[in-house]
Amino acid sequence: MISLPDPVRSAFGSLHSACAHIAKLALDIALPTLCISCREPVDGEGVCAACWGKLSFIERPYCPKLGIPFVYDPGPELLSMEAIAAPPAYARARAAVRYDEVAGTLVHALKYQDRTDLAPIMGRWMARAGRELLANADLLVPVPLHWQRGFSRRYNQSGALARVIARTSGVRLSGDTLRRVRATEQQVGLSRAQRASNVQGAFQVSADRLHTVQGRRIVLVDDVLTTGATVDACARALLRAKAAEVSVLVFARVVDTPRATI
Repeated sequence: MISLPDPVRSAFGSLHSACAHIAKLALDIALPTLCISCREPVDGEGVCAACWGKLSFIERPYCPKLGIPFVYDPGPELLSMEAIAAPPAYARARAAVRYDEVAGTLVHALKYQDRTDLAPIMGRWMARAGRELLANADLLVPVPLHWQRGFSRRYNQSGALARVIARTSGVRLSGDTLRRVRATEQQVGLSRAQRASNVQGAFQVSADRLHTVQGRRIVLVDDVLTTGATVDACARALLRAKAAEVSVLVFARVVDTPRATI
């Protein structure tokens, strides 16, 4: 093997980096970034201005418990009928956007199409929506995948979002605190009761992480909230492990369409 002098190796390294940069620029010119929703060329990443305008960001007034947006302001601390009829185990839930066509496309791309480049913008929107939860939180915990599903997908989309939120908010992330100890069916197409039954007993706090949970105010992170069955099961597992409080932060939540399939 021929050993090259350090200056020559350095020159070759610089040339390689320059060539790689030029190749990337050429590829970007030849294949412009497309909006994930409408497939039109877009500057930057994610969605174009037109599709961004179609996203329905959730702002006040909303239910202080579930984060469901109200049509009008009913007054401070008035709960939605959903929160009164079926109080969840978690303290509060917040979502960045309503689940609609554009939001669904973003979620699907992150979840099933390896579009991890979407996580930064989605996570930043979530951090903004959940700032009141994050202000007093001790720990971020992503909703876990079962190891079999994690192996087939190669990454956990909730974990990818949680990492962005941790960097944005400064709240500590613990990705291995909660485990999915039982493989479950996909929730797609299941009724509310079926979803709750499907995830019952599916989550558990790792024995060596009990000290991490005890007395802590935890924010659970997930991509979508439909009926809330999954995050409710996760919250119950964390509360059994003596968490002081569990709140939920998601990218999108289904509003007024309880039978929607995701």
